[in-house]
Amino acid sequence: MGIYLNPGNEGFLEAVSSKIYVDKTGLIKYTNELMNTEQKYICVSRPRRFGKSMALKMLAAYYSRGCDSAALFAKRKIERNKSFEKHLNKYNVIFLNMQQFLIGALRQSVTEYLEQEVLEELHEEYGEVCSRTGISLADALRRIYAKTRQQFIILIDEWDCVMRERQESETLQRQYLDFLRNLLKDQPFVALVYVTGILPVKKYGQHSALNMFWEYSMVDQSFFEEYTGFTEREVKALCKRYGMDFAEAGSWYDGYQFTRFRHIYNPKSVVEAMLRHRFSNYWTSTETYDALKLYMDMDFDGLRSDIIKMLGGGRVRVNTRSFQNDMRNFKIKDDVLTLLIHLGYLGYDFDAEEAFIPNKEISREFESAMSVGGWSEVMQILKASEELLEATLAGDAERVAAGLDLAHMEAASILTYNDENSIACAIGLAYYSARKEYKMIRELPAGRGFADIVFLPLPCTAKPAIVVELKYDRTAKAALQQIKDRQYTQALEHYAGEILLVGINYDKTKFDKPHSCAIEKFIK
Repeated sequence: MGIYLNPGNEGFLEAVSSKIYVDKTGLIKYTNELMNTEQKYICVSRPRRFGKSMALKMLAAYYSRGCDSAALFAKRKIERNKSFEKHLNKYNVIFLNMQQFLIGALRQSVTEYLEQEVLEELHEEYGEVCSRTGISLADALRRIYAKTRQQFIILIDEWDCVMRERQESETLQRQYLDFLRNLLKDQPFVALVYVTGILPVKKYGQHSALNMFWEYSMVDQSFFEEYTGFTEREVKALCKRYGMDFAEAGSWYDGYQFTRFRHIYNPKSVVEAMLRHRFSNYWTSTETYDALKLYMDMDFDGLRSDIIKMLGGGRVRVNTRSFQNDMRNFKIKDDVLTLLIHLGYLGYDFDAEEAFIPNKEISREFESAMSVGGWSEVMQILKASEELLEATLAGDAERVAAGLDLAHMEAASILTYNDENSIACAIGLAYYSARKEYKMIRELPAGRGFADIVFLPLPCTAKPAIVVELKYDRTAKAALQQIKDRQYTQALEHYAGEILLVGINYDKTKFDKPHSCAIEKFIK
């Protein structure tokens, strides 16, 4: 059992011994299926706090010949799979954390330091097989395989740290990628490669040095969706166990969605909330908003407008294919938005190709980033939003209309178009503070159509539900009547509390483009 070669199972033991452990051993089923196939090169990229390192510790514990993990995996999900015993502790495993090598290299090349460290362990284990002076790591592994016929599984954590922390050094990045290609590609000793980091494989122009990898990113996790974060079922079970409100957990940490699993939660934040018995923003414990502000303030046409639209509860189209998978080469706003998807600041709908702010926790990060300058118009809207909500709950239609006038006027300096989406965005911003106690749903299917905006109160509050309908160049009363005629309140038929109907009209034909508002209580 070594540091890099055939590590033990202590890391995984620590995870399963923790106060909260959610069984993700089902992931091993897929890695077993990909063993010694053309799909054996796996690159899984996820944001920080999404269990990347834990997954690698689990794989090391399962595959490594340096330990006996039968008892550790007993009664776990993977034990029921027919491939379980076939691969359990049967392989030579090399486990590398590139962050450690980047820090430890000092004046050496990162790859030279890595080879030196791993070759030393290989020499201790296999002696003369890899003792030749100047032998490379790839040569040593080929020689070991030729003599023993035992294949290797390569696990690499923080694989992309060179791209993230040495952004300015194209030479170092290319050297590193060439090293990985020579070590891994078309090598008979490779049974499986599993690398993980925040970014997908780095691209150079139209080509990639690591084009043999199958990528599973926040844009498309494919069959790794269930293992990207916590699922709805897993969070519901944790909330029951710890006496926490499931709906509020969703408003704080849900919002990451894929094709099969539409509700994926930030696992680190969920664990923090359960153990501390308090919903809060735990993102800032491991990440500052300074990095987010850096990308928000980039001077790409339409970027600020898109961010404002998403803050208002909307979605924006994103072309994720031009992104070069680094943190330096941005050509268009879509590259910045794609990076924010990979960093976890935005959710992504693969089918619609749309990005959005996933939850309350991330909204707070955007709010913090805007508060330090350059977003004064938006901050003014957000600060006024509590008063607007109070006026709505009080039925003060005139005060609501005046507040909407201000919100739309301030937003118009960024949202330079007057269409339905801009109005909905302005209203979403104007009611921003409502998200503390409400779940905001745009275009909710209801009755004979779609309700423009619905504010559904969280169970922990005693607030009424709010159904909002928007109209152009009509009247606020006409908007109210549409709510009734099309029976939008049917979407809330299981809601027992009070419901407010809010009709809003925007008259763009008049000089001052005023809003009007009408508010009624719904009589069931």
